[in-house]
Amino acid sequence: MKTDQVLFNAIVPAAFGALGIRTLEGRVRELVYLPPSFEEKAADNEVAAQAAEQVARYLADPDFHFDLPLFEAGTDFQRRVWSEISSIPRGSVKTYGQLAKTIGSAPRAVGQACGANWFPLIIPCHRVTASGGLGGFSNQDDENGFHLSVKRWLLRHEGATASPWQQQSIWD
Repeated sequence: MKTDQVLFNAIVPAAFGALGIRTLEGRVRELVYLPPSFEEKAADNEVAAQAAEQVARYLADPDFHFDLPLFEAGTDFQRRVWSEISSIPRGSVKTYGQLAKTIGSAPRAVGQACGANWFPLIIPCHRVTASGGLGGFSNQDDENGFHLSVKRWLLRHEGATASPWQQQSIWD
């Protein structure tokens, strides 16, 4: 087994690469987007097995709803942002600015909270975009890199549509 695989309690293969699952004290501690170089790893505990099964179910069916015990993470502000993100329906997107207006904050602060999300997919931060395009993802500014390709894949998987003025820049 590769040394980097030891860092995860389970690794689930995905069309874009893989998802690493970390658990702590009987709860999911973190989900991590991983490049294709990571190999599948069977869960080494019950919570990791539950998470791996639910991730696989979501990857097969974008309407699947997660029900996992999550480790408490984030500041009060981040949790407010994550709560708003969780209310965005599958197939929809909102901009950082729209979320900021809803919670009385600034778009940059919302973007930072999105990037600090420990539970991507469960808290679907991929559904948040910039006003003129895709925006960043997972605190990565890799315009044509791995993380943005994951965001594009997830939005397509969920059948997301954007405003006509966004459509081109989200998918290209």
